[in-house]
Amino acid sequence: MKIVFMGTPDFARGILQALVESKKYEITAVVTQPDRPKGRGNKVLQTPVKEYALSVNLPVYQPQKVKTPEFTAQLREFEPDIIVVAAFGQLLSQAILDIPRVACVNVHASLLPKYRGAAPLQYALLKGEKESGVTLMHMEAGMDTGGSYAQARVAISPEMTYGQLHDACLKAGAELLLAKLDAIGDGSLNFVPQEEALATKATLLTREMELIDWSKPAAELHNQIRAFNPAPGAYTALPDGRKLKIFSARLAEGSGKPGQVIRLTKHSFVAACGTGALEVLEVQPESKKRMPVQGFLSGHGVSLGDELGAGGTF
Repeated sequence: MKIVFMGTPDFARGILQALVESKKYEITAVVTQPDRPKGRGNKVLQTPVKEYALSVNLPVYQPQKVKTPEFTAQLREFEPDIIVVAAFGQLLSQAILDIPRVACVNVHASLLPKYRGAAPLQYALLKGEKESGVTLMHMEAGMDTGGSYAQARVAISPEMTYGQLHDACLKAGAELLLAKLDAIGDGSLNFVPQEEALATKATLLTREMELIDWSKPAAELHNQIRAFNPAPGAYTALPDGRKLKIFSARLAEGSGKPGQVIRLTKHSFVAACGTGALEVLEVQPESKKRMPVQGFLSGHGVSLGDELGAGGTF
C-alpha cells in the first residue's frame, strides 16, 4: 500500500515512526510544516516529523500552503492509496481529499465528536475529563467532522499531565492505525458518521489560558496546571511581579484570600483558591530552571501570607 504521510509535531512523528517500523507500507512522501524559528534565540528548527523522516531517508516536502494548485498536482504524482494525517496543522482542500485511491485518514487525539480542533488533549484535561483517546477519522472538508473508522480509549488519572496523556494517546493511536489500516485499505472497514449534536471544539490555545486566576476553584486550577505541563506551563505572579510557572500541584485543605500563601512545609507551599486550596510542588521561577518547591523555598521564594497573582507585568 502506497502512503503519503502528513504531520508536524512529536505526536505525528510517533505515528510516522510506527508506520516505518512496521515495514508493511511504501511511504512515498512526507509532508510537514515549514521550518520556523523557535525559542529565545529564534533558531530555525526542523519539525519533529522532518527530523525523523530525514533520518530514515524519506523524501520531505514543506509547502507554505498545502492547498495551492502546484502542490496539489505534486501530491497527485505520488498516486497514494491512502494519505495518513496526524496533527499536520493545515486544512486540506477537497481536491487533496479526492487524491488517494481509498481515503485521507486522520489520527485525531480525541474521542470524536468531542474536542474537534487543534488542542484536544489539553482541553480534555482543562475540562476534567476522566478519559480521552484517539479516533481514526475518514477526512472530509470540515474541521474534524468526518466519520470514525475506529477509536481507542485512554483513561485519565487524577494527576495525569498533558505530557503523560500525549504519550499514552500516541501509543494508542499508533497501535490503532496499524491494526486497522489494511482493513481501511481493502474496504472491509467502513466509517460511521459522527453525531453532530454531541460535537465540542478544542480551539487554539492562547497565552491568556495559561494565566492562573486564583479566584477559581482549586480543582479547576489543578486541571489547568496539568494541561500545560510540560509546556508551556501555567503561570502566576510573585509579590515582586516576577513570573512563576507552576508545573505540579495537588488539591489541599484550607481557605483564605485567593492567591494567598496559607501554609508552608519543607517540600511545598499551599495557596488558597476561590474554593479550596492547592499544594504547589514544582515550579519554575522567572529566568531559572524547573525545580522542586523545596529548592524554591530555600531561596526565600515565598513567605507565609504572600499573595500570588498580583502586580505581574507580563
